[in-house]
Amino acid sequence: MTDTQAATPTLCRLQLGSELRQIRLKRGLTSTQVVKKLIWSPSKLTRLETGENVTVEPADVMALCQIYEVEEEAADQLKEYAAVTKTKRDWWQSPEYRPVIGPGPKAFLGLESSASALHTYGSEYVPGLLQTADYIRVLHRHAHGRCSDEDIDLMVELRLKRQEVLLRDPPLRYAVVINEAVLLRQVGGPSVMRAQLTHIMEAASAPHVNVQVVPFKAGVYRAMNGAFTIMRFPDSFALKPITYLEHLVGNWVLRREADVDSYEEAFNELRALAPGPQESLSLIEKAMEEL
Repeated sequence: MTDTQAATPTLCRLQLGSELRQIRLKRGLTSTQVVKKLIWSPSKLTRLETGENVTVEPADVMALCQIYEVEEEAADQLKEYAAVTKTKRDWWQSPEYRPVIGPGPKAFLGLESSASALHTYGSEYVPGLLQTADYIRVLHRHAHGRCSDEDIDLMVELRLKRQEVLLRDPPLRYAVVINEAVLLRQVGGPSVMRAQLTHIMEAASAPHVNVQVVPFKAGVYRAMNGAFTIMRFPDSFALKPITYLEHLVGNWVLRREADVDSYEEAFNELRALAPGPQESLSLIEKAMEEL
């Protein structure tokens, strides 16, 4: 099995879009010129180049390869990316999860499952990949109070299944910085929080998981305006890092290199401000004692 055939559909869509855009720019063609030749809507090409389509038609890729005069071997590789999006489905696309997962979370799940490394800052609550079932349930109950118990159960199951990226082979490399306030905020009460903090410490014992805590005494820092996640992808796919933001009324994926670089700098500043992993674990233990 080739690297492409083993890759997730999301990863193939991203790589395909990135390569097609690079080829178009090398040929000196504007998107307007291309869509006029193919009688496509402008949004169709944009979505293809940004990897937003759930599936990609190989015939569309062939049409672009003809216009761009792509050599046969390179064209075959591009068509293989498209074929993966047609023949494979990501696990969260199963019918059981459809009632509780919208477009924003779907985009995030695709990126997260395809990433080789994640850098995450948690400002208000424990990041999703480190949450316990009880902690997840309390968060969703407050955020989605009108949902049925069955839907809440599905949301919990969905988030727990996401955590399997830390157990896969090779596992996701996960670097997390948590605001000290997260440790002290009693989500669900003392017993839920004690179990949650214990779980973080257990997860941090894995060699591919690095957890640091920014203490209150660190003072002011650039990332105080909110949580974010930076995603890096396998070296075999020439994809640049992407930053993901999630807020009350929406989700944003930042691809512009200057924007991503700003978040990379902010994350590096956080890691420099925070104590090392061992001292950070001591802060977690202290929070547990206070509970």
